[in-house]
Parts: sequence; structure tokens; C-alpha cells
Amino acid sequence: QVQLEESGGGLVQAGDSLRLSCAASGRTFSTYDMGWFRQAPGKEREFVAAIGRSTGVTIYADPVKGRFTISRDDAKNTVLLQMNSLKPEDTAVYYCAAGRVYAYRSPRNYDYWGKGTQVTVSS
Repeated sequence: QVQLEESGGGLVQAGDSLRLSCAASGRTFSTYDMGWFRQAPGKEREFVAAIGRSTGVTIYADPVKGRFTISRDDAKNTVLLQMNSLKPEDTAVYYCAAGRVYAYRSPRNYDYWGKGTQVTVSS
């Protein structure tokens, strides 16, 4: 069982940066793949980024590639999403997810989810 809690969302202007944090419970954090997803009003939940549980491999959705960076600190049970050069189309609720998955891009493959944090980008 894993409990996840996101933080760091807020209201920013286009071009600004935000860093989202995901705090995970338990002592087995390092055994989970971690992902970030987002959902805008009227749209399906979409993949943003993921980081593997053993190799540390990272993958990114095309719209955020080069702007967002995912990282993890297993000693602190945290996952970060550094978001730079934010655009209005990045506006969404951002969710942290955990699971032991093989296809990182599908939200259906993750077992545990946080409640989300709102990111709003104006202009």
C-alpha cells in the first residue's frame, strides 16, 4: 500500500516555472515505478512523465519534452516534476501515480494515485 500526496501547484504566468513534489508513504518506494499525469477540464487524463523503479529510465510526453524534468529521491520517498517554460495548455490537475508497470504511459497500469494539485498558467 502506498499513499501519495502532491504539492507545489499554483497560479503562474506563461513562461514561469513550477516544481511539483510527490511525497510517498512506506518503506518500499524504491520498488515502484512513478508517473506524473494531468487532466484538464473536459479531457481525459494524459501521461506527462515517468521514471522507472530500478534503472531510473525517464520518459516524457512529447508536449513537455525539453521543458519538464522528472526525478526521484528514493531515500526521501519523493518524486519531483520540474516544469519550466510553462504554457497555458499545461493548465490541469497534476496527479502523482505509483505502480509496478511495464507500459509507463497508460494511467490504467498504475495502482496508487494522489488527489492531485492544480496548476494554472495564465496568458
